[in-house]
Amino acid sequence: MDTILSREHNNSGQGCLFALPFTMAILVACFQASAVAAELGIDCKSIDDDSVRLTCYDRLSGRAVPQKHESLAPTEPIPIQASKSDIGTSSLLTNKNTPPVLTLANTWELNAADKRGTFKLLPHKLNYLLPARYSTSPNVRPNSPTRGGGLNTDLPIQATEAKFQFSFKTKAWENIFGDNGDLWLGYTQQSNWQLYNNKSGVSAAFRESNYEPEAILALRTDRNVLGWHWQMLNLGFVHQSNGHALPLSRSWNRVYAQFGFERDNFTILARPWIRVPERSSRDDNPDIHKYMGSGDLRVAYHRAGHVLSALGRYSLSDGHGALQLEWAFPISGALHGYVQAISGYGESLVDYNHAQTTLGVGILLLPWQ
Repeated sequence: MDTILSREHNNSGQGCLFALPFTMAILVACFQASAVAAELGIDCKSIDDDSVRLTCYDRLSGRAVPQKHESLAPTEPIPIQASKSDIGTSSLLTNKNTPPVLTLANTWELNAADKRGTFKLLPHKLNYLLPARYSTSPNVRPNSPTRGGGLNTDLPIQATEAKFQFSFKTKAWENIFGDNGDLWLGYTQQSNWQLYNNKSGVSAAFRESNYEPEAILALRTDRNVLGWHWQMLNLGFVHQSNGHALPLSRSWNRVYAQFGFERDNFTILARPWIRVPERSSRDDNPDIHKYMGSGDLRVAYHRAGHVLSALGRYSLSDGHGALQLEWAFPISGALHGYVQAISGYGESLVDYNHAQTTLGVGILLLPWQ
């Protein structure tokens, strides 16, 4: 067993050295994406002056602004207004007191004024860094009912570790159905890092990393349902795996439909899913649906720079699931603190059938998605 653990942690250490430059590059790209996101919600059409309106469009598209346009209003800023579709929602305007929130229309570029073209790197799910994350019950002996079962010796992992997630997306195809329907490609990585573990053979290794590429067809619905604004319907295919060898390998594929609603300071995202079946001879976790649930539901409330969120998963057939509570709050300027508490199953793939309660404290790297 010592040999297995040594090989596992040594490989993890090499993976850390290889992954860190890539991770930092992605995080830098995500920070660059936040500058793009900060412009969302601008409505150039509302500007009456022709030359100033053209300057607005030039700046929005990233083109150099001709000198003759700049000279017309050298000291006056371009007016920035919320589009009609953003009234009563969490529009992201150029205001330092704005909450770290984007509307669904901004995030998914649902309206003509929100479109920014294809293959631009933008935030997807939450991007955060938790330097300290504590578990009440670390999963020291991961197991699965198939393909090698699990370990027969406890892993030397500690209850306190670091955790981070970065997530981005890009639009590959715009306006598939007339002026509606965009195809997005997304990628999310969540990593648990035994940063404070100095036990022999561990050397601050990455305990678990989950890789989640997906393809999403985003459709604008723009309907009122029981007083809520039904903004969009996303149809997606998502793969998730942890890249481990047996017996710690975990993976699954899903198709889902995600419904997005907004009302005043509230956002609701409801996402039922169906697991894509695999052959039993290749299935590392045949019972994963019993613990990871049949879908998830997120309710978020934002006010005065703070965001409170609850994300729940539940299995209709077996009664397992998890509840994730989050709080983002302003610290200084664009910097926001972030607190995450999770109780239940499946915080990560290797823990899909392991129940625990965790608490992490850190920072939110990009606006709330």
